[in-house]
Amino acid sequence: MAQKQQQEEEDKVRLDKWLWAARFYKTRALAKAAIESGKVHHRGERCKPGKEPRVGDEYELRTGFDERTVVVQALSIVRRGAPEAQALYVETPASIAKRETAAAQRKAGALGVSTEGKPTKKQRRDLFKFHGSSHE
Repeated sequence: MAQKQQQEEEDKVRLDKWLWAARFYKTRALAKAAIESGKVHHRGERCKPGKEPRVGDEYELRTGFDERTVVVQALSIVRRGAPEAQALYVETPASIAKRETAAAQRKAGALGVSTEGKPTKKQRRDLFKFHGSSHE
């Protein structure tokens, strides 16, 4: 009887709980916040945290700089180790290629994303000189 009840619970899992169990977000609260802020889409539309994912559903996720397209392979409400969590989904080949090219561009500095922090005094002076203002 307990096995049947657990199987029914596994079939009815919330999207925020599944994203947490699949290790896309560190906490369930972060997963819920990401869904509510529009970082998770299903069929091009925003999702709600209570949505029930099904095996075969395709989701677009944004975490930091990365955008992934994943297909649900299995459902789980329990957060386990990374190898078991990776068995819950499969990332599409197009998504992997897109993510790798974006990472290479970021590494090369092509996107203009500065990871060095705020500019030095000399860099600020050069910026002011370039823009033609005198904020020294």
